[in-house]
Order: sequence, then structure tokens, then C-alpha cells
Amino acid sequence: MIKPNPMLRTIVLALGYAFLYVPILFLMVFSFNDSAMMTSWTGFSFRWYGELFQDQALLSAARLSLLIAAMTATAAVIIGTWAGYVLARMGRFPGFALYIGLVSAPLVIPEVVLGLSLLLMFVEVSQVLGWPDGNGIFTIWIGHVTLCMAYVAVIIQSRIRDLDRSLEEAALDLGATPLKVFFVVTLPLIFPALLAAWLLAFTLSLDDVVVASFLSGPGYTTLPLEVFSRVRLGLKPEINALATLFMLAVGIVVVIANRIHWRKRSS
Repeated sequence: MIKPNPMLRTIVLALGYAFLYVPILFLMVFSFNDSAMMTSWTGFSFRWYGELFQDQALLSAARLSLLIAAMTATAAVIIGTWAGYVLARMGRFPGFALYIGLVSAPLVIPEVVLGLSLLLMFVEVSQVLGWPDGNGIFTIWIGHVTLCMAYVAVIIQSRIRDLDRSLEEAALDLGATPLKVFFVVTLPLIFPALLAAWLLAFTLSLDDVVVASFLSGPGYTTLPLEVFSRVRLGLKPEINALATLFMLAVGIVVVIANRIHWRKRSS
């Protein structure tokens, strides 16, 4: 058997990480560039951070995206957890294949088709019921929940299948109801998976362009849509500043999530 060369393995790993993270590092460095050019360094400055906090359109889009992402992640985790639990624990039942197809559909359907179908649905519902009155935060939220719920269900399903069922069975033998077992025993055991699913849903919602482009309306432009609309006129360095702040915030959240995870494992 041929053993891999440790030096070659280290080089390949370093090149892989460099391919992924060097562009992000350059973006963060150039957010402190004094020049208006995105590719030429003229000096260190916080100029573009000041410009960023004066760009009300960009800040409004960022606030809207963060709000929708938080709402989407919370709703997707609630719905996706139940869906994943049913897939992992309930066994086969009439309509099981249809249920799997409905839960998994957003994973395989192109986002263009998903966004268009949701738009047509909201148009028909609005004509019949008079609500929702135009596209906005609610329609974007529903679209993102539909998309993210499937990813959450896959994560929760795989985690629940790895659980030791004897713990749940012991709680049932001691007189706990199935609902109490789920909330008292199962949920604490899958908490790291819930946290990972929440972060994934939050990221997917924050990054989405296609579904939001179909379901957004006047005055409800998310951050990705705002950034993509500015690409035609040329990006300004305050985009780098905004991206740097987002990455720092995400890094802090990931560190906190890891600390919570390791504390629960050690306790």
C-alpha cells in the first residue's frame, strides 16, 4: 500500500485553504484602502466604513436581510425539526413516499421554478382573499422558509437517527408522554444539530438572490439584491466594508456556537 507523502498532503491542503480564504482576506484588507479603486492600494483608512454608515439604502437592505434571515431560520428550524423527526422516527405510513417528496422538493427544484411558483401562488391568493397586498417581507419570508426547511429536515433527520432510542424508551417507561419525551429528552440531545441547522438556514436566507427577486416588492430590497443591482454601475469599496462587518459577526456567532456545543458535550 502506497502511503501518502505528508509534505504533499500539507501542500495540497494549504492550496485548498488558500483558494477558499485568500480572496476573502483580500476583500477584508481592501476595506481599509483609502483609494476608490477596488484593486489598487494607496493607504490605510477607515474612509469606507464612514461611507457605509451614510449609505442608507445599503444599511436598510442589510437590516431587512438580517431580519428576514433570523425569522426564516427560526421558522425553518421549528417546521424542519418536526419534519425530520417524522422521517426518522415514525416509520412508513400511507403517503410516506409523497411526504418525502414534498419535504425534499426544495432541495432539487431549481430556485427559479420555486420562486416563480410561489409568486404565482401569492398572486392568486391575493386576487381571491385580497391578502397579501403586494410582495414584501412576508412573501420573501415564506419563500425562504420553504427553501430552508428542507435543509433543516435533512440535518435533523440524520441526527435523530443516530440517537440512542433507549433513552427515549426509558422516559416512556417512566410514564412520560411522547410529547414530553420529545421536548425534555430528544431536543436537548439534538441541540447542536438544531444550532447548526439554524445557522445554515440563516446563511441560506441571507445569501438568497433568486427567490427574493421574485417575491420582493417596492421598498423591500434585500442586501444581495441591492449589491447585485449596483454591480452594473460598478461596486464601491463600502461593499468591502459591509462584507467585512458581516464576516466578523458570523465569526463571532460561530465561535459562540462552538463554545456552547463543547460545554454541552463536556457537561
